[in-house]
Amino acid sequence: MATPRPSSRLRLYWLTDPSDRGLAVMLLTPLVLLVGLVVVYPVARLFRTSLYNHALTSGMPPEFVGFENFLLIAEDPVFWRVLGSTAIITAVTVPGALLMGLAMALMANLPFRRKWPVRLSLLIPWALPLAFAGLIFAWFFHSEYGVVNDLLRRFGLQPVIWFNSPFWSMAAVCLTIIWKTSSFMALILLAGLQTIPRSLYEAADVDGAGRWRQFREITLPLLRPAIVVALIFRTITALQTFDIPYTMTQGGPGDATATLAMYIHENTISFLDLGYGSALAVVMFLLSMLMTAAYLRMIRARG
Repeated sequence: MATPRPSSRLRLYWLTDPSDRGLAVMLLTPLVLLVGLVVVYPVARLFRTSLYNHALTSGMPPEFVGFENFLLIAEDPVFWRVLGSTAIITAVTVPGALLMGLAMALMANLPFRRKWPVRLSLLIPWALPLAFAGLIFAWFFHSEYGVVNDLLRRFGLQPVIWFNSPFWSMAAVCLTIIWKTSSFMALILLAGLQTIPRSLYEAADVDGAGRWRQFREITLPLLRPAIVVALIFRTITALQTFDIPYTMTQGGPGDATATLAMYIHENTISFLDLGYGSALAVVMFLLSMLMTAAYLRMIRARG
């Protein structure tokens, strides 16, 4: 019988010993190339563009200016206002979506005879396009024929002109975002609830622990990893909020509900200032990474 060639023996060894480092490299190389193509290259190109004065309306070629765009951001009052609006949306909608999503997940995890209609209902807000949800709630909060003001009149309360006030406009936007994103949180938390063994609750029942104590000492500690994952995704998407405030208020009144993503869109699409818009996008990317690092550090500290 012929002796296998070295290359054939190497391929056979990779197939028979999955722990071999060479097999790991072979399997991970396509993934690394894909991530580099889809993530690393666009981010690197974004950083590079942020170092140039590249305004298409000027008709001039891109000019390297270093960190001048970032210095302009620090002196831009509009940037600080939209950053404040983005921070408000993040601070209000992330905890709101978490609490509402947790309640929905607990309800969907109850022992119904037919669970699929309840769990299917969780998908409806999540499946709606963001812009469509914004248009629906813009009609809900309309000052003349909106559903919300109609309900206020029926209860004898004074209707609110929602989109003429910075406070009420922000409230309407935040309520819409919470409704839209809570189902996403609920799906992640429901998956986490499914991993908790029922035997723990049965043992707690035997020991005389009530529902609240079971929730506090069993459900919440074992659900913490799913909660952190949900918070990471929800916080990043909150920092990048665009569709709902854009379709509901277009950032108004004034720029009271304008977000950082909307300001990036305005500079890059409306003003065609690719250098300044890229610098703003870099700031948003760094904020997202900082928030993610904070969550991961919190996990390690508690671990």
